[in-house]
Amino acid sequence: MTVPYTVLKKRGDFLAAARARRQAMPAFTLQARARAEDDGAGMRVGFTCSKKVGNAVARNRAKRRLREIARLVLPDAGQTGWDYVLIGRPSATATRDFVAMQDDLRRALTACHAPR
Repeated sequence: MTVPYTVLKKRGDFLAAARARRQAMPAFTLQARARAEDDGAGMRVGFTCSKKVGNAVARNRAKRRLREIARLVLPDAGQTGWDYVLIGRPSATATRDFVAMQDDLRRALTACHAPR
């Protein structure tokens, strides 16, 4: 199955998302940024976990869980032309119920897309 988004890799994209909207959830923080209209890259998403999350094994496990909820939720709840960054939280990202994390992402996306 192909994913409906491309993965952010450049530091500048992460920094731009950090200056945009954010929504904190129990297991992660979502940063969302609407890009310029002429950018035809579709939906883009990035994943990050700091060393506060734990050692390399814990960070990689947390990022795997974030990638999977993004793969399951973004095709329906995400919007084309937006950048999303999911940031893992210490202990919560690796231990929170997986279905609850999916619901958290849906709620976070709804909040970020609401008009300001």
